[in-house]
Amino acid sequence: MSNANSVSSSIPAAREAPQEPAAVLPPARIHARPGSGSSTGIATVTVIALLLLWWGATSAGWIAPLFLPPPTAVWQAARQAWEGNVQGGLPLLQHIAWSLFRVFGAFLLAAITAVPLGLLMGTSRIARGIADPLLEFYRPLPPLAYLPLIVIWFGIDEAAKLLLIYLACFAPIAVSTRAGVAAVQDEQLHAAQSMGATRWQLLRHVILPAALPDILTGLRIAIGFGWTTLVAAEMVAATAGLGQLVLNASNFLRTDVVVMGIVLIGLIAYVFDLAMRRLADVITPWRGKR
Repeated sequence: MSNANSVSSSIPAAREAPQEPAAVLPPARIHARPGSGSSTGIATVTVIALLLLWWGATSAGWIAPLFLPPPTAVWQAARQAWEGNVQGGLPLLQHIAWSLFRVFGAFLLAAITAVPLGLLMGTSRIARGIADPLLEFYRPLPPLAYLPLIVIWFGIDEAAKLLLIYLACFAPIAVSTRAGVAAVQDEQLHAAQSMGATRWQLLRHVILPAALPDILTGLRIAIGFGWTTLVAAEMVAATAGLGQLVLNASNFLRTDVVVMGIVLIGLIAYVFDLAMRRLADVITPWRGKR
């Protein structure tokens, strides 16, 4: 023991290595999502640039007024139409009112019928098997393809116009609703079922809120199809409406009135789309701003 103690005492004690200070991590950086941020300023500059290009091209005589009238001529045509001095004799406000009634009337009918059908298709294989072939068959068809059949079946009254726009709006809403239901995560469904949720509670509190962003997107797409189909719908013996105004003006080569009608249709559709975006941001804030 004494020898061991003497040997151990002769070994110099190991020096403890000095501890390095803990590394200080840099503060976390929050990276913005690609495409996030407001684009209002860019959109405003784009619109102003297009208007200046339009004015410059027509003022310099690069494009004949028959093909593209200057903005002043379009504004003058709008004033004439507002006073009812364009062909037909009806004031512009009446044309706008008829078009709004047809588009939004058909759009509301499509929304209250297509959303339940989309939910049913997404939650029932029987409903999906029945409705999916019919929906996918007529969805790619252009409205002008079945317009003659609608006229034969329903005549030339307002019912034919509303039905044509209704069919154009119905398919996008139903397809988007079904896609929203299919995107619901299984974990959400299993969690609700484990808590004893009934089928109706599952649909009301889990499936519908999760599918709501896709439903709102389908509504935005559908209203665009509705305005696209408006001109075709007002070809059916219409005496008022923006589509009818544009068609009559094209027959008389009133390009200024045609451009004025196109601008009005685009502005009304754009304002509604902005309203739908704001509604989507309020109802579904978890999806972020678009």
